[in-house]
Amino acid sequence: MAAPFSLSPWASILPGDLLRLIAGRVLEGDFLDYVRFRAVCTGWRSGTICPRGRGVTDSRFHPRRWMMLTEGHGLYPGYGKLGGYVRFFNLYTGTFIRAKLQLFRNHCALDSVDGLLILQRDEDTTIHVLHPFTGDIAELPPLATLLNQLGGDLNGAPDSTRWFFIRNTICASVSCNARITTVMLAFHNLSRVAFATSQDRHWTMTSWKVPHNVRPLSFSGKLYVVHNPTPTLDATSQVFQIDHPLQDEIGLGSREPPPPRLVATCPPDVLRYPLYLVECDSEILVVGHSDSSFSHILVHKLADLILGRFIPVTSIGDRALFVEQRSLSVSTKSLPTIMAETVIYTHPRTHDFAQFQLGTGIWSRPIDELGLDGFAPGPCSLIHHVLSCCIRNVWNKGLIYSTKEYKKPGWLVWKVKRKFRNGS
Repeated sequence: MAAPFSLSPWASILPGDLLRLIAGRVLEGDFLDYVRFRAVCTGWRSGTICPRGRGVTDSRFHPRRWMMLTEGHGLYPGYGKLGGYVRFFNLYTGTFIRAKLQLFRNHCALDSVDGLLILQRDEDTTIHVLHPFTGDIAELPPLATLLNQLGGDLNGAPDSTRWFFIRNTICASVSCNARITTVMLAFHNLSRVAFATSQDRHWTMTSWKVPHNVRPLSFSGKLYVVHNPTPTLDATSQVFQIDHPLQDEIGLGSREPPPPRLVATCPPDVLRYPLYLVECDSEILVVGHSDSSFSHILVHKLADLILGRFIPVTSIGDRALFVEQRSLSVSTKSLPTIMAETVIYTHPRTHDFAQFQLGTGIWSRPIDELGLDGFAPGPCSLIHHVLSCCIRNVWNKGLIYSTKEYKKPGWLVWKVKRKFRNGS
């Protein structure tokens, strides 16, 4: 009889330092590849770090390339007939997997950061940061602790109004240090940021405001926003960075993060406002137009703009950039229905979804008109699912974006547990 696979001799003789080096390289590629690597044999499993228990607090184990898939037809995570299962897809390989997440029975999703899910518990608005594949959870204070920190007329507004401003279009960032998880929440409608750690009892709203921006981007535990100081298209655009808050000396709680810091400026002859930020291959790309006609899209690296180098990127390889409320970079190698070297976004003039190919300068529709209007028979295309994942209040309700449905009053209202989830 053949020897058990766990006793494979070639696997067991790998030196420990080489084993850990290989494991680290595998983990840099994909979290689930690392899980499979550890499953090869008992020696590899015992010689490498187990991600369970560290999935949230150790950023090496964040499943960055994975996104929760919206099912369509209103089959939101936690819908009874789904049996507790939620589907995820890999933005680089096109792989689909199912994970059983019973937490969704009384939670709704507010955002996804580096593959982690930002969830709100229905009964008490407690925030949970969930690693969908290890089941690890970091608990943060209830969002209700922000109700009286909104300032201005909102402090006396009805609860439904205040909750709308808190839950609507949240952009979250997550950072970890010494097994303490810190989360920042950027509220687009309030131009404010709130922060808390897994050891705090309440959220704290920053004393400063965020410069008016198009859409924030979460990257490496920080937030980035693009601001146009004057309401004209020919103004110089500014990119601000918001650093995560620092923990105090005894490691309990956190201090207010410093105000937004100007890191780059972009003259209008380089990129015309509006500008968009998207993460691609561990770099931030700045997407904009060459002139006020919006007829041509250019892409720059933020790192170049910081250094004052205004040289556009000539190629993004096999990537397609989806720019919406949430920006995603998708590899087209395993996703043949999505074109490489493209930017897919809402055109600022027509307000319709448009697709621009960087190499040829050709414009096209990413989805046929019938599909986008919700009239196409049969299942939706993958590109339609990805676009829907970029719109948070469509994604978290298991919907597929439709121009016809989006205009209907009440389409984006939760059909269940409405009083707990209003605005999200």
